[in-house]
Amino acid sequence: MKKLVYSILPAVLLLTSSCQQFLDVQPDLQVDQSQAITNASTAEAAVNGMYNRLGNDSYYGSNFPALSYLSGGDINWTGSQTAPQEIFARRVTSTNGYVGSAWAAIYQTILAANYLLETVPNLSDPQLTADRKNQILGEAYAVRALSYFDLARGWGGVQLILKATYAPTDNTGIPRSSLTDTYAQVLKDLTTAEPLLSATTNRNRFTRKTVWALRARYYLYRQEWEQAESYATKLIDDTNYKLVSPYSAFFANNAVATTESVFEIAYSNSFKNGHYNWWLPPALSGRREWAPNDALVKSLNDATVGGNRKELIAQTAAPGNLWYGKLYYRNPLGTDPAYLIRIAELYLIRAEARAQLGKTTLALADLNAVRSRAAVPASTAATKDALLTAISDERRVEFPFETDRWFDLVRTGRVATVLGITDTRKYVFPIPNSELLADKALTQNEGY
Repeated sequence: MKKLVYSILPAVLLLTSSCQQFLDVQPDLQVDQSQAITNASTAEAAVNGMYNRLGNDSYYGSNFPALSYLSGGDINWTGSQTAPQEIFARRVTSTNGYVGSAWAAIYQTILAANYLLETVPNLSDPQLTADRKNQILGEAYAVRALSYFDLARGWGGVQLILKATYAPTDNTGIPRSSLTDTYAQVLKDLTTAEPLLSATTNRNRFTRKTVWALRARYYLYRQEWEQAESYATKLIDDTNYKLVSPYSAFFANNAVATTESVFEIAYSNSFKNGHYNWWLPPALSGRREWAPNDALVKSLNDATVGGNRKELIAQTAAPGNLWYGKLYYRNPLGTDPAYLIRIAELYLIRAEARAQLGKTTLALADLNAVRSRAAVPASTAATKDALLTAISDERRVEFPFETDRWFDLVRTGRVATVLGITDTRKYVFPIPNSELLADKALTQNEGY
């Protein structure tokens, strides 16, 4: 982690003046930690900075979702850059820029959380009440949990960096943990965060409810079906979260923070979401270097499969007639939310858990709730295997431009069947070569 050590502390100081400045700065020197988080004001700025780390271009603002889009078989790369072309062709190397930037951004987010966890308990400021301290600490634990969850599903077992970083030698020499231990850290952080957070509804910040949603996803990945069902139900039974109709209502007409959304990252003119640049065609000021392939276009336009989810795509005028994704479309450009967790996912998590538990009737009802909102005919799947296939197929057209498809295929063991990739070593990404050179305790994933 040596090469990441410098990026956290200076950013905290700059955040109070400009979100854009926070994102652009690439500091070369450390600062004395005593100048960073010293009171309520700088603590709040550091919390904002942590969320900006989560949403920056290398994490959820572009590159991390792209690893799933471009690996998952439904999105074409139409540009000429080497890094995304490698991902699309599934010939990723340890020097791939997208892989390296996503890895670094996730660890920078973890380091931001670690610094809050270490400094906030020791602050003495009348404006920083005990309840507010708990909320900040809960958010930091939850963000760190999400970050390690993403590392685990992307790279397998990783280094568990759990302390703040003050010097270049801090947090180096730590060996990689196993995948089981990495996931155990995710659950530990979620469990710690839960009682610290308020049980309110906030679609842009972690609350206790957001933790419940992430726990449902965690248990799905860990195949702990009873827990996945239980935690998904907490959100589904909460009237603050509802499937909106039609499907496009959660994003069309500049909608934000609808009842569909459990957790989305907000962007603005000074803190932009980079997705539009890659999805929109040049006529709409984008580059259209990520594009739905023919199979996905056909599925979304099929009234029995995509239904009203066809609103996710559009076609340029003749003679081009090029299909493009329009989930990220807003003007001013780059102000679209990044959708991390929607209530539709909780329905499909519960459907899958119930199918695994033999509750076929209940599983089918959850699946059909999502299908009904999309205006497609109800599924009649009646066996466990038929239900699991139907749920996986539903996720494909429900979340095609969110961070889902590749990871969904990996966790369900369908990569070989769907994509023809039989080398299971390629089901995780390589550890960036720059990180291996910076810290000799790191070891590469097999096959790279």
